[in-house]
Formats: sequence, structure tokens, C-alpha cells
Amino acid sequence: MRVSEHRLVQARFSSSPHYDDRPTDEISLIVVHGISLPPGKFGGDDVEDLFLGRLDTSNPELADLIGVRVSSHLFIRRSGEIIQFVDFDKRAWHAGESVFLGRSACNDFSIGVELEGTDTTEYENVQYLQLVSVCRTLISEYSILNVRGHCDISPGRKTDPGSTFEWHRLEEALGSGLLRCE
Repeated sequence: MRVSEHRLVQARFSSSPHYDDRPTDEISLIVVHGISLPPGKFGGDDVEDLFLGRLDTSNPELADLIGVRVSSHLFIRRSGEIIQFVDFDKRAWHAGESVFLGRSACNDFSIGVELEGTDTTEYENVQYLQLVSVCRTLISEYSILNVRGHCDISPGRKTDPGSTFEWHRLEEALGSGLLRCE
């Protein structure tokens, strides 16, 4: 994989309106998330529609997302397809209220990678393969120092990527210095 002009060449690009300029050029963290919409359902367009600001919230399962403005840099579907929504040099709105190593507002200095899944459903092998490739590429391109879960930067508020996420797979591929593994 490679990055050109702050976009992952191997990803399909679909521009989200939910981003802004970073207050700093520093990018030092990758945040791994898990998401599915409606909750526990895979393969539809609802996650992409959420990040693009066009989610139909008339479905009662999605009613709590009315007016939500959120995005991520990347979304890795269960099939392994990668969609990019925000250029890496811009601030995507993925982490919300968050703290890492004493610094708040993790969106300022992180890249968000969403995996299609839930806290309790095992992720697909192809998702791990894509995530490892993405992380290696981003670490090389931006000299990133850490990879953490949403649960690590927003404890008590977020639990993703969940208990089924196999941190050891990333640790083996990337080295233990970048990750937290429990």
C-alpha cells in the first residue's frame, strides 16, 4: 500500500463533509474503532451514509444518530474493501471526547480507522490483513508512534473495537512498542 497526497491509493475515496483542518501537523496515533449500522448488521451503506452526512434516521434503530456529524479517515468493510472519507492531513471527527498520554482532543493528532464489526463479533481475517497493511503504511508515511483502540482513549465512554478484537495479531505484525495488548 502507499499514500499519495494524503490519500491511500488502494482505497476508494468518498469525501465526507465532517472534517476540518488539524491545529498541528503532528500525526502520532492511529485509533482503531468498530462500527456497524444498524447495530450488529453488516454490508449495507449506512456507515458510509453516516460519514457522508446523508444517513436516513427514520429507522428506529438509527434514531439516536439524528443530527450526528461524524467521520473517520478509513473504513474497512468485512469484505476487506477500504473506503477513505477524509485526507490524512485533515482532522476527521472520529474520537470525540478523548485523552491519550495526557493530551486531550485525540482527533487533533490521530488517524481514525473504523472496522465493520461489533464489540462481540469476531472480525474477519481479511480485515486484520488490511488493517496491518494500512498501519504499516501510515506508520511509515507519518512516523506514527502509537496504535490504540477507541476504548483506550475514551475509557468508560467507548468500548470498541471490543473484546473480540485480536490485539496480538497487530502486535505480532507491528511490534509491541506501538500497541497496548491485554
